Amino acid sequence: MGLEKTFREFSTALLRLDDRLRELRVTVVEDRPSRNDGVVPDNLELAVEDLLGWLQEASAAAATAHKASQHPVDMDAARRALGACQERFERMEQVFSSKLVSYEHMADLTSFGTERRGEWQMWVLTAKRGIDLCRAPMDAARSRLAECWQEIAERVGMTSISVTNVGQVVDRPS
Repeated sequence: MGLEKTFREFSTALLRLDDRLRELRVTVVEDRPSRNDGVVPDNLELAVEDLLGWLQEASAAAATAHKASQHPVDMDAARRALGACQERFERMEQVFSSKLVSYEHMADLTSFGTERRGEWQMWVLTAKRGIDLCRAPMDAARSRLAECWQEIAERVGMTSISVTNVGQVVDRPS
């Protein structure tokens, strides 16, 4: 696969993830029942907002890398931008796994819905479904990111430079 195409597919994967996270945000923030607030929904809202922030930064870096991958290719700029994107993406994955899909947080969410009952139970079910729908685009984006690094590594591996010293004269001061 070509470098530019790989970067384009990665950007597309990030857009799909953005769509799912924005849908989750609607559930968590805008569809949230107005009474009987609690720490669990607040923490979930903060985690989703963090994810969207990290994703926005990762997407901006991916766009820079994609632009650098176009003709004329600036491999160094693509590599640096992809490195910045990698850092943001890893932070996003860390927040996703520790604050959304961890057993502890899922159990807290379930308990919260059971304790509050009524509209909160439906909200919890919808939030859990939304979190689950984020898993596949997160995995796809991770795979596309790895493919970008593979393309860069292959490009760098194709470049070779030979230096020879033929007839070199070195003068030494007396």
